[in-house]
Amino acid sequence: MINLSKIVVVGSYVVDLTARTPHMPKPGETVLGGPFKMGPGGKGGNQAVAAARLGAQVTMVTKVGKDLFGDDAIRNFKNEGIDSRFINQVEDESTGAALIAVDDSGENMIVVSLGACGTITEEEVLRAKAAFQEGDIILVQLETSMVAISTTINLANKLSKPVILNPAPFQKISDELLAKVNYITPNETEAGLLTGVKVTDSESARKAAEILLTKGIDTVIITLGKQGCYLIQKGESTGKVIPGYQVQAVDTTGAGDAFNGGFAHFLAEGKSVEAACQRANAVAALSVTKSGTSPAMPYGEEVEKLVGESRGQGH
Repeated sequence: MINLSKIVVVGSYVVDLTARTPHMPKPGETVLGGPFKMGPGGKGGNQAVAAARLGAQVTMVTKVGKDLFGDDAIRNFKNEGIDSRFINQVEDESTGAALIAVDDSGENMIVVSLGACGTITEEEVLRAKAAFQEGDIILVQLETSMVAISTTINLANKLSKPVILNPAPFQKISDELLAKVNYITPNETEAGLLTGVKVTDSESARKAAEILLTKGIDTVIITLGKQGCYLIQKGESTGKVIPGYQVQAVDTTGAGDAFNGGFAHFLAEGKSVEAACQRANAVAALSVTKSGTSPAMPYGEEVEKLVGESRGQGH
């Protein structure tokens, strides 16, 4: 029998306002693009949807405005089967928004205006203590207030709950907080900013990962885009690259969120860290084959199909 994974996601919700563009505009340039799409997003929201679509019981802790976007947010979470009791809707802040341009090769540029979710307070996180107590894993990113991030990590520690930190988008975070994190999942850019090592291949990923281990983190996973991810755990003399899945990319926005939501779910379900990474790579690969962020997250059967097909090809 499969264990039902219980995940608490503390993080951002923003509305994604996405336009396709033939190429990224230079400063001062106006480009005729299209089509335009609006949909649910934000790293926290995307990761929550990714985990929920795989079968996890997800509780979302975030903050939105009392506006059309905020109403949409709560409706979207409920439609995905996500517990929205701890989504605080407030009058004095607008719901966050992300302005996203995606070019013809699938690459993206994003400006995020955090709005309400950038002002989550200690009290608003502590209100979700009962959900933390029931959860298997707590998942947090850096796309919200540092008060919310530190409160989340400290509360999880107090309750002996494992924490996955996705350090995106990069903000400075103290070594004291990092030492309380069980799993960290930077991409190449974030790993470089955290360690001072420019990550370009598996060797530089190893150097960066080893620096992160010295900060007291148990498991370091550096995501490497379509190459997969580099994994090393405390006590291991060397790490390994867990290969990605080769797919036709349509839109790479949200691939990291797909990985994190998938990793949290498979880990909470009882899979080994390596097996959770393999499946999380499949979740990320499938997410880039569709446009959008949350709406592009795959379902469990799609992931199992890709993993099964790849095994048949000796993946």
